[in-house]
Amino acid sequence: MPAPITAPAATDPATTWLRRRLGRGVVLSYTAALVLPGPGLWLRRTHALPLGPLLHLPLSTAPCLLSLVLFSAGLQVPVRDMGRVLRRPGALLAGLALHLAIPLLIIPLLAFLLHRSPDTDGGSGLVTAMILIVAMPVAAGATVWTGKGGGDQPTMVGLVLASTLLSPLTTPLVIQLLSPLLRGGYAGSLAATGHTAGGGFALAGVVLPCAAGILLRLVLPPSWLDRMVGVTVPVALAGSLVLTYVNASGALGSFVARPRPLLLGAALVVATLVCLLSFALGRCAARLLRLDPSSASSLTLACGMNNSSASAVLITTVLPDKPHLLLPVLAYGLLQKTAANRVVRARPRRPAWATPG
Repeated sequence: MPAPITAPAATDPATTWLRRRLGRGVVLSYTAALVLPGPGLWLRRTHALPLGPLLHLPLSTAPCLLSLVLFSAGLQVPVRDMGRVLRRPGALLAGLALHLAIPLLIIPLLAFLLHRSPDTDGGSGLVTAMILIVAMPVAAGATVWTGKGGGDQPTMVGLVLASTLLSPLTTPLVIQLLSPLLRGGYAGSLAATGHTAGGGFALAGVVLPCAAGILLRLVLPPSWLDRMVGVTVPVALAGSLVLTYVNASGALGSFVARPRPLLLGAALVVATLVCLLSFALGRCAARLLRLDPSSASSLTLACGMNNSSASAVLITTVLPDKPHLLLPVLAYGLLQKTAANRVVRARPRRPAWATPG
């Protein structure tokens, strides 16, 4: 579940109240999906909105909620504070390079390990889900954790924006490069998602909502912007919880109908392995580059935190017949937040970019 980017200005009481209870809200969303998946399964389907006697507009809840969350993120991006990042782009370029390289390092290792398992398709379903996670841009929620840990916020915002803007090119490229690792029908399924990602999902579902928020932030007068942020941010936070519920209903609803404990255990193990390796590679790269603690924290978070909600929406849209692929995606979404909490607690609180000189 992506969290909107933290605004530099003071937040209204509704936003503060929701943010403080966001963790409990996520747990509640998962619980509701497990106990009452029916409404979530209904929301997953595409519905026709009548615009006239002969015209109907197809609408799907998950992509709309994802667009709302990303629009809210763009609306809060401190674009004018990013001059320092552009003047010294070392950490930004390193983060982008690692974000693209990590899938090509981790997924072949994962495929090798799973191909030696007794699974008839060599764990290709789990590999497919992990590819769709690591191919996505950096999660907007990474900026929230950067702010909590006193990290390099401008660099993190730059990494979120750059990876998001490049995702129409990078997402299908990563998918295409890793598809040969799959067996059976999963290679064709992943190719279909790659065509969708390159053919409009990343642009219309990820880039445009975020860009619209950034543009409005630049053109609106401060008083109007404050009002819009005050309304949009709490609505987006609530929408992110509904999106979590909808995505979880797809995975947990099918799991309740047909329990597969072995699949659940494998999904948890695989998601844990990929998450830990991603964060570890980011931390090792930061040490090799001798980055200051704040930039190192941002680089580590950017390597480990991917937009898992976008992955879940893509699976729901393109592969509705494979809800089991959502299990490792949901597991990764929870694990990356746990790992992010460890990263920000392990460094000093004061951000280096805020110091004088």
